[in-house]
Amino acid sequence: MRKRVAIVGGGIAGLAAAVRLRDRAPADTEIIVYEQSGRLGGKLRTGELAGITVERGAESFLMGAPGGEESAAVRFARRLGLGDSLVHPAPVPAALAIGGRLEKVPAGTLMGVPGDPGLLGTVARPVAGADPDDGRPLLGEDEDVAVGALVRARYGDEIADRLVDPMLGGVYAGRADQLSLATTMPALARTARAEHTLAAAVRAAQAASVRVPGRPIFAAVDGGMGRLIGAAAAASGARISLGLPVRELTRTAHGWRLLLGPVPEPQTDDVDAVVLAVPARPAARMIAGVDLSAAAEIEALDYASVALAAFALPPGTPLPELSGFLVPPTEGTLVKAATFFTRKWAHLAREDGPVIVRASLGRAGEEETLQHDDAVLTATAHAELGRLIGGELPPPVASWVQRWGGGLPQYAPGHLDRVALARAALGDRPGLALAGAAYDGVGIPACVASGETAADDVLKYLEER
Repeated sequence: MRKRVAIVGGGIAGLAAAVRLRDRAPADTEIIVYEQSGRLGGKLRTGELAGITVERGAESFLMGAPGGEESAAVRFARRLGLGDSLVHPAPVPAALAIGGRLEKVPAGTLMGVPGDPGLLGTVARPVAGADPDDGRPLLGEDEDVAVGALVRARYGDEIADRLVDPMLGGVYAGRADQLSLATTMPALARTARAEHTLAAAVRAAQAASVRVPGRPIFAAVDGGMGRLIGAAAAASGARISLGLPVRELTRTAHGWRLLLGPVPEPQTDDVDAVVLAVPARPAARMIAGVDLSAAAEIEALDYASVALAAFALPPGTPLPELSGFLVPPTEGTLVKAATFFTRKWAHLAREDGPVIVRASLGRAGEEETLQHDDAVLTATAHAELGRLIGGELPPPVASWVQRWGGGLPQYAPGHLDRVALARAALGDRPGLALAGAAYDGVGIPACVASGETAADDVLKYLEER
């Protein structure tokens, strides 16, 4: 009998699940992607500024995985026929904005945590007597802590504030004192359960990570991430339903029933299995009638709101010889990071073209700073960028602001245990799989892998039936 699978959520995780299902399910399997908004892609959105392609969301992904193999995102791009369209950033260093100066990001750190804190130069210094060997592992078996708590205890506040906090903030828009070590830095969490000092744990984690010589660290898709989304939708062969929200899931004798559409005009769809690839809170609402304990574990996940401001500056505008910079929260700015876009992505630069700068605004717990209109955010970011690089910037010839309300999940210590409990609770209701950044990490590779794993779980269920 022909099977029907619904994928709720048309971001990169949901589309990766759809492609995996198309590749591995029987040819007559019907796949339906329900996306509440009017567009696919989630936090991947390609825009344009002064005639140049500028991402309004994630701009790149990791090329490699810790074991040395290609990342899930690279494999996915190759599967979609985009392997020859991958481009890489120019080899230009990044910096930290500290006390009115730009300091190059020190080498030899793991997400800002140094393997030798004595080699950080003037960026940050460890406290006296830092990181003693107490004769026991830093963490107990299965223990999880906030990254900031561990770094402050072993190295002191300056390294946590000036180096680790901005590095984590650049990825998660969160604060090191609230982010789970096991979730955001799993390799370091593993070695911290064996090593007696943080320096030794960092070095062990770095040694365990396989780097392939000559392979770039990051990649993007020439023409924009929108090409990745379009190719995935086409390859999935799925029926795409836009603008029709899924409000509730119900277990039936033969599978699952989706309650769709606005309350005054409800619709239903009966399917054999569901991949739920939406943020935590809507996911929790949908499954509340299926399992309250699973819904409670999922709903506990918090999110940070962020915004991006992009500026097209006049041709020839001088900028530091950097790819961009990160700003520690202690600097007190709205801008938390900046990318010198046309320098970092040299294939986009034109000799007589504009100079593109993209700034990231807002951190977890600072949502009120984004409660201004676009004009105020643009003016504030433009003025701060000038001060941070040490000179007033000329007025932009064009600009835009992209807001991502509740855009980035914040993984508190214990996140992995909460996700495991939620999935275990749903295990008694087979045919429902969770996917996406809410559970398995931010970043395109993590989301692709999460979607593919969810699809495999659904396929296993369907085969067993």
